[in-house]
Amino acid sequence: MNFKKRLTSVLIICVCLIVVILIGNSLWNNRTGEAGLISHKDTIHLWYTDENLTDYLNSKAVAYYDETDTRVELHLVSGLEYLEQINQASLDDSMETPDVYIVTNDSLEKAYLAGLATEIQGADLVEDSSRFSDTARNAVTYKGKYVGYPFYFETAALLYNQTYLEEIAASAEEEISAKELIPASIVDILDVADRYSVPENVEYFFRWDVSDIFYNYFFVGHYLTVGGAAGDDESNVNIYNVGSISSLMVYQEMNQFFSIDTDEISYDSVMEDFVAGKTIYTIATGDCLKTLEEAKKDGSFTYEYGIAELPAINAELPTDGMSVTNAFVVNGYSSKKDKANDLIQYILKQDRDCELFDMTGKLPAQKQDSYSNTYIKAFQDNYETSVPIPKMLAASNFWMELETCFAKVWDGEDANTEIREISEKIKTQISGEIVTETPLPDPEIELLPALEYEDSGEME
Repeated sequence: MNFKKRLTSVLIICVCLIVVILIGNSLWNNRTGEAGLISHKDTIHLWYTDENLTDYLNSKAVAYYDETDTRVELHLVSGLEYLEQINQASLDDSMETPDVYIVTNDSLEKAYLAGLATEIQGADLVEDSSRFSDTARNAVTYKGKYVGYPFYFETAALLYNQTYLEEIAASAEEEISAKELIPASIVDILDVADRYSVPENVEYFFRWDVSDIFYNYFFVGHYLTVGGAAGDDESNVNIYNVGSISSLMVYQEMNQFFSIDTDEISYDSVMEDFVAGKTIYTIATGDCLKTLEEAKKDGSFTYEYGIAELPAINAELPTDGMSVTNAFVVNGYSSKKDKANDLIQYILKQDRDCELFDMTGKLPAQKQDSYSNTYIKAFQDNYETSVPIPKMLAASNFWMELETCFAKVWDGEDANTEIREISEKIKTQISGEIVTETPLPDPEIELLPALEYEDSGEME
C-alpha cells in the first residue's frame, strides 16, 4: 500500500472515530440532560435558598421532565444578597440566567423594580378561591399585578397542651369541657389561671417569645396599616391611632402577670418548655408541628396538643397576626418565561394533599383537597386572617423598629410615645418629608382585669 492510500485509510479511520465519539457524547448528554449534538431539550434553572426544599423540588423536577421532556436544574444558593446574586447571574453572559426563583413576598417590590420579577401568566390559578385565600393573593400582588405564585407561608398561632386542658376540666368543681378552656382572648387565659388548679408539672400558664416581633405583632396587627392590603400603597399608612396605643398599653400591663425577661427569652427556649410540659399556652409558628412530631417519636413529648386562632386581647381589642409568604417568581430576564410559568403551575397543581408539608415541614399557601393533618388546617385558618408583611422598600425597617418598640414598652417605656415616634419615622421615610404626628391622649380603656392570680405567670 503506497503512502497516499495509507494516508487515506488513516483519515477514514479518524473520521469514523470522531463520528463514534460525537454520537457517544450526544447519547450521554441526552441521558444526563447536558446540551449535546442530538439532545436539544429545554432547561429551566430554578434558584432557592432553603435546603429543606431540595428533595421536594427534585421530585417535582423529575416528574416534570418525564411529562414534558424539559429539564429543571436546581440551584441551592446562599440567602445573603440573594436578589443581587440573581441580578448578577441574569446580566452576566457567562452565567446561566435563573428562570424561576423562590423569594419572600416582602422582596417583591425590589425584585419587580429591578426587572427580576414579571407579571405571571397564571392569574386564573392564583384567583381560584378554592386554591388561594385573599391573604395569599395580596402577598404576591404589586401595583395591581400578580408578580409571583404563592408557594408556602409562615404565620403565628396559639399552641396549647390539650392533655392539660382535659385534666383541668376533669378536676374542675363545675362542669366544663376542655374545648371551653381554649381561650378566645388573653383575658380568658388569665381567667383560667385564676379559677382552676393545674397539673403538677406546669410552670407557666402562658409564655411566648416577647423579644421577637413575629410573636408580638398580633397584639397591634388589627390596628396597623402599612401599605394597604397588598403592602405596596405608600399613601396608605396608619400606625399611630387609638387602637394601637390601647393594645400596647394592655401589652405593657401583661408584664405584671407574665414576667418574661426579653434578654433571656427565645423561641427555642419557649418550645423547649412546651415540649417538657411546663407550659399550657404559647404562641408558635408552623415549624412547631415538625418539632412536636419529632419529639413524640423520640418520646420527649408525651402529651396531646392543639392549634387555635390567635387570641384577642379582650372583648374590645381584636388581634391580627402577621404572615410571610414565599413565592415562585419568574425572572424578567428569562428567555423562557412560558416554560417557567408552566413549571410553576405544574408544581402547584400537583401538590394538593399536604405533600409539601410532609416532605419539607413547610405550610402550603395553597388550600389542600384533604386536611388529614388538622394542624395544617388550623395554621391555614390563621394565615387567612393574617396581615402579609409589606413590600415597600421605604418601610423595610418597620419590623425592626416595631420590635424595638415592643421591647421598650414591655420594660416600662410610654406606649403612646413609642408608637407615635415609629409612625413619624416611617411616614418621613416614605414621603421624603418630615412628618410630625399630633399627639393623642392616652385612651380610657379597661385594661386587664384585677385577678387574685399574682405570681407573674409562673407557677410556684
